[in-house]
Amino acid sequence: MDDNRIIKTEYSELMQKSYIDYAMSVIVARALPDVRDGLKPVQRRVLYDMYELGIRHDRPYRKSARIVGDTMGKYHPHGDSSIYDALVVMAQDFKKGQTLIDGHGNFGNIEGDGAAAMRYTEARLEKLTQDAFLEDLDKDVVDFVPNFDETEKEPAVLPCKLPNLLVNGSEGIAVGMATSIPPHNLGEVVDAVKAYMQDETISTRELMRFLQGPDFPTGGIVTNKDELLSIYETGTGKIRLRGRVETEKGKNGRINVVITEIPYTMIGANIGKFLSDVAALAETKKTTDIVDISNQSSKEGIRIVIELKKDADADNFINMLYKKTRLEDTFGVNMLAIAGGRPETLGLKQIIKANVEFQFEVNRRKYETLLKKEQAKREIQEGLIKACNVIDLIIEILRGSRDRAMAKACLVEGITEGIRFKSRESAVMAAQLRFSENQANAILDMRLYRLIGLEIEALVREHEETVANIYRYEDILERKSAMAQVIINDLDALKKEYARKRSTRIDNCTEAVFEEKKVEEIQVYCLIDKFGYTRTVDAAAYERNQEAALSENRFVFPVKNTGRVCLFTDTGQLYTVKVSDLPFGKFRDKAVPLDNVSNYDSTKEQLLLAVGQSDLNLYRLLFFTRQGMAKLVDGGEFDVMKRTVAATKLQEGDSVADVTVYREQKYVTLQSKEGFFLRFLLEEIPEKKKNAVGVRAIKLSGTDELEAVYYTGAADDTSISYKSRTLALNQLKLAHRDGRGTKVRG
Repeated sequence: MDDNRIIKTEYSELMQKSYIDYAMSVIVARALPDVRDGLKPVQRRVLYDMYELGIRHDRPYRKSARIVGDTMGKYHPHGDSSIYDALVVMAQDFKKGQTLIDGHGNFGNIEGDGAAAMRYTEARLEKLTQDAFLEDLDKDVVDFVPNFDETEKEPAVLPCKLPNLLVNGSEGIAVGMATSIPPHNLGEVVDAVKAYMQDETISTRELMRFLQGPDFPTGGIVTNKDELLSIYETGTGKIRLRGRVETEKGKNGRINVVITEIPYTMIGANIGKFLSDVAALAETKKTTDIVDISNQSSKEGIRIVIELKKDADADNFINMLYKKTRLEDTFGVNMLAIAGGRPETLGLKQIIKANVEFQFEVNRRKYETLLKKEQAKREIQEGLIKACNVIDLIIEILRGSRDRAMAKACLVEGITEGIRFKSRESAVMAAQLRFSENQANAILDMRLYRLIGLEIEALVREHEETVANIYRYEDILERKSAMAQVIINDLDALKKEYARKRSTRIDNCTEAVFEEKKVEEIQVYCLIDKFGYTRTVDAAAYERNQEAALSENRFVFPVKNTGRVCLFTDTGQLYTVKVSDLPFGKFRDKAVPLDNVSNYDSTKEQLLLAVGQSDLNLYRLLFFTRQGMAKLVDGGEFDVMKRTVAATKLQEGDSVADVTVYREQKYVTLQSKEGFFLRFLLEEIPEKKKNAVGVRAIKLSGTDELEAVYYTGAADDTSISYKSRTLALNQLKLAHRDGRGTKVRG
C-alpha cells in the first residue's frame, strides 16, 4: 500500500466537520453541566481531585494552588485560571445555593472584588459534598474513564444524591448555545423529587406545590409568579426580580430608603453601577429628592441607604428605582444541560426524572457491589464456623502436611495422600472435607486467638448480621419500591441536615409606576469648545457672557432643555444627545467631553457640525465630501431618536469635508488641495435623500481632494489667506457646478 497517497477533499466539508467537532467538544466537555450531577467537567474534576487528595471537611485546609495544579496535571489540561475560577465560584455563598467547597481566605465578595491569588487561599470539601456527591465512589456506582493522557482514571459523573442542577443552578456559554439555570431551595427540591417518586405521572403544576420557584442566595423578590409554570414546563423564559426595600426614619425628620436585598443579577460590579445610576438620577435632575447615598454593606449583609428630603414621596421614589435602575431586573432562564450525551433544554419534571433514573442506576450498582461483598464475607464466615466445629481435625491436617499446598488440597478436595494422621478415622473424615478455595485460604490464614469462645460467638453474630444484610440487599435489588425507599431515606437525611429557610419571596407584583415630575421647558444655550467639551447655560447667563461664549467656543446655539443635540462627523455619522444628559449650570461650571455623553469618538473622527435637532426641521443641510460630491438634504430627515445613524452615504475611501445649515448663503467656493478654486451658485446643488451619494460638485484629478468650503452672500466681501496672498472670494470667476475651477498660485 502506498503511504504517500494524496487524499482530495472538499475544503468546505473539512472545515464544517472540524468546526462541528470543536463545537461539540466545547458543548459537552467544557461549557454545559450534566443533568445527572449538575456539574461541568472542570467542577467535577476539582471535587474529585480534592477527594483523591483526602482534603475532607474534617481535615486541615490545603492551598488552592496545590489543588489547581494537581487537577490540571491529572484531569483538566486547560489554563489554571479556569480551574481556580471554578473552585472559587463553588466556595462563594452569594453565588451558590449550597457551597460545595469550604474556602479559607479571601474568596471575593458580593460587590465584585475578586478572590485572592491561589497561592494565598486554602480550601477543603464541604460536608455536603462528601455526603451527597462523593460518598459512594468506592462502590463502583459510576463508570471511570481514562483522563486526557490515559495515565489516570476519572469518574464520568459523580454519584450525586439530589438534583444539583436545580439546587445550585448553572451558567455557561458554549458554541451557539448557552445555559442559565437559577438556584433553588434544597428542602423544596427534595420534596419535589419525593413527590415525583411517589407519582411519576405528576404534573409540573403539582410539582410546583413543593418547589415554589427559584431561591437566590441574595434573596430578593420574584415578581412574576404566574409566569413560572410556563418557564418550568418549557425550560425557558424570563424571571423578573426585585431587591427588597424598606423605609426608615432618618435624621432631622428625613426618610431613609434602605435596600437590604438585591436581585441576583446585581452581584458584582452591578452594585457599583446601581450606585452610580442613582447618583445620575440626581445629577440629571430626574429627581431632586436625594440628599445622600451610602453603601453600608458588610459581612452581615447588604445595606444601601438613600437619604431623602423630608417631604419626599418614598413610594414614588422606590418605584422610580425599580424603573430606572437594576433594582428590578430580569433573569433569563434557559435550562440547557447534557442529557444522554447531547445538549437538551429540559423542564422541571424532565430534570427530576433524569436525576431519579440516575439515582436508581447508582443505587442498583451500589447494592450489587455491597451484595457481592456480603456474599463473599458469608462464604468465609461459614467456612470458619464449620472449621471451628472440626478444629481438631483441621489441626491434625495442618500438622501432618508437608506444605500449604498439601493442606489446601485436603481442605478443598479431600486429598489425604502424604498427610500423616493420628488415626484412620481422621483420614476418613479429612477425605470428606469440601471447603471452597476462599474458605480454605481463610482457614489457613486464621490466627489461633479466633478459637477463643467469645471470638467464635462474635463470628456467629457477624454471620447472622451478614445474612441479614444479604437478605436486605437482595430485597432492595428485587423490589423497586424498596430501592425507592432507600433513595427517599437518603434525601430525607440530606434535607434534615442541610435544608435552609427560603431566602427569595415568590409573588405577583404589579408593575412599578411612578409619576415623573414634568420638567419645565425652557430655552438654554449649548456651548461646545474646540476640544469637544460641552455644557448648557440658561439664556440669561448666555446673554451676560455672550462675547466670551462666542470667542471661547466652536459651536454655540439655542436649544430646548427637553430637546436633542445633533452631532455630524467626517465619517458620515450622526450622533444625537439628549440636552438633559448635558451638564447645566453657571457659565464657568465644569463641562464634559462629548465622548462621555454620546457615541462620538474624538480619537477616530472629527466633529464638523453641532446643531439643535428642532432647528433642523426648519432648514436644509449642505454636504460636501473629500471626493467632491455634494447634496442638499431636508433637515427633517435627521429628526431621529436613535443615538447613532448614518447621516449620508459615502463612496469607498471618501469622507465628509463639510456640513452646514443652508440658510441665506448664495454662493459656494470650493478649494482643492492642489489649489483649484471653483465658485458657483448654491442653487445648482440638487436636494437628495440622506442615503444618496449626491452629485459631483468639482472635478478633481489624480490624488487631489476637496480641502475647504467657503459660503458667501450676494453682497459679502469675504477674503481668505491662501499661501502668501489674500484672496477675495467674490472676485473669483463665477462658474458652474462640476467644473475644474481656476488654479490659484501662491
